[in-house]
Amino acid sequence: MKMTGAQILIETLIEQGVEVIFGFPGGAVLNIYDALYKNRHRIRHVLTSHEQGAAHAADGYARVTGKPGVVFATSGPGATNLVTGIATAYMDSVPMVAITGNVPLDLIGRDSFQEIDIAGITMPITKHNYIVNDVNKLEDIVREAFCIAKSGRPGPVLIDIPKDITAKQAEFKPAGPVPLRQFPRPAAEKIKQAARMIEAAKRPLVYAGGGVVLSGAAGELEAFLERVNAPAALSLMGITALPYDCPKNLGLIGMHGTPVANKATADCDLLITIGARFSDRVAGDRNGFAGGAKIIHIDADASEHGKNVRVDLPILGDAKETLRLLLAEVGQQQHKEWLHTLLEYKVHNPMAQPMDGQKLNIRDVLSEISAVVGEDAIIVTDVGQHQMITAQYYKFKKSGSFLSSGGLGTMGYGMGAAIGAKIAAPDRPVVLVTGDGCFHMNMNELACAVSENLPILIVVMNNGVLGMVRQWQRLFYNGRYANTTLHRRTDFVKVAEALGAAGYTLKRKDRIRPVLQQAFAQGKPCVVDCVVDKDDSVFPLIPPGGSGKDMIFCD
Repeated sequence: MKMTGAQILIETLIEQGVEVIFGFPGGAVLNIYDALYKNRHRIRHVLTSHEQGAAHAADGYARVTGKPGVVFATSGPGATNLVTGIATAYMDSVPMVAITGNVPLDLIGRDSFQEIDIAGITMPITKHNYIVNDVNKLEDIVREAFCIAKSGRPGPVLIDIPKDITAKQAEFKPAGPVPLRQFPRPAAEKIKQAARMIEAAKRPLVYAGGGVVLSGAAGELEAFLERVNAPAALSLMGITALPYDCPKNLGLIGMHGTPVANKATADCDLLITIGARFSDRVAGDRNGFAGGAKIIHIDADASEHGKNVRVDLPILGDAKETLRLLLAEVGQQQHKEWLHTLLEYKVHNPMAQPMDGQKLNIRDVLSEISAVVGEDAIIVTDVGQHQMITAQYYKFKKSGSFLSSGGLGTMGYGMGAAIGAKIAAPDRPVVLVTGDGCFHMNMNELACAVSENLPILIVVMNNGVLGMVRQWQRLFYNGRYANTTLHRRTDFVKVAEALGAAGYTLKRKDRIRPVLQQAFAQGKPCVVDCVVDKDDSVFPLIPPGGSGKDMIFCD
């Protein structure tokens, strides 16, 4: 049947299984929003306060559902406001389809009102992008975009549609979703070689990253650790790949990793890396990282093999399938002495514990959040000290229950992502743990959460400073605190109430649980302003470019 480009777009999105779109309208997408209005009973639109918030919401939605998040924006500033959210998704391998409007084709290249080359701008931060110059190609482009976003290593795809394309008519031919491109099956000889290396190892260590979570391989990872009788260290993106209380879980690796995880990395003779990319926050000293070990690297993206550290055996494949193949090939192993050595080291080198007294501490707050909201909760963070402390201390039980900007480190990510997560999982508690610096960047999205009736618990670790940057200034810049003391007078409780949410102030340790319980019971967005010490720091810390031997344990 004949349809306008705008109608074709909406029909194709529905055909691809899209149920929710996040966005903000404008002149170049008026035809699209008109078609969306006519189909409002078939597809939901969430109006955010800002396009960046919409992109982060689509990201949060995608991380929870595993389906591509969809975001709409108009041309010019609407499109450029998506860039940080697209880059965040790209760095963390999150499937997303961003759809932008543009000026009509005959106005492109003439510096027209709200014209921007968004395809050119986003080329380095998308898996692929399109400029639609023929309405007859639109439906196939949309189908292909979803296939690319989800196939292989997931990521964002952008479709830029000039306004006249959305008005022109073409024949719409319904079709199903394009089949995903299959992962290459790991080579049988490499699986056998890996098995021989594993069986020869005396001190094996697994380094698991976000690829384990993305592929749904948490169960296979636990089984593999039992078979090999090896411990595991986790990247920030892989922090929920194992339950916090799994005996083989050594916790976070790298710059803010646990002492025992970094000790194991330095002393292992075989490092089995699964779905991780050896970022500079893990392998600060690339040449010396796991210097005494052979390295097996299992990853769905061949470009990651050997990119940051040397690899002895690269295996191209999906984490879940590769672990299943290894389980079929590797016999039961025993490494009691290795595990005992690490356990003994862990006992004598524990993580920092909360301070005594009534002064509020981030770690105490996190412990009580876990007790109040339960194991089914989705925890979202912004970026900084609160993010690292959450990764270090929160009691995660379920794979995929931690949403955070790992690769790009996006302050302002949290509020939008929490909205997307709550819409994706309305029956699960969603908690945003943020800092006052980060929350100032994104608290406008609290208005969206209120409008959408989303009972999100927002816990602001308010220390009056940009905590992580200030900590670095103290450690590496002789305490020259340049523009990291905020000097703001924001009353977060009044802001929350003005936007239609609830708000509480928390200053005492003995009030943590009752205040969190009251806030959680509100049934609407609620901000808890936790007044914490500006000098509450994140330790341990490995300086940039350093290794485990350079670890700093305190000021």
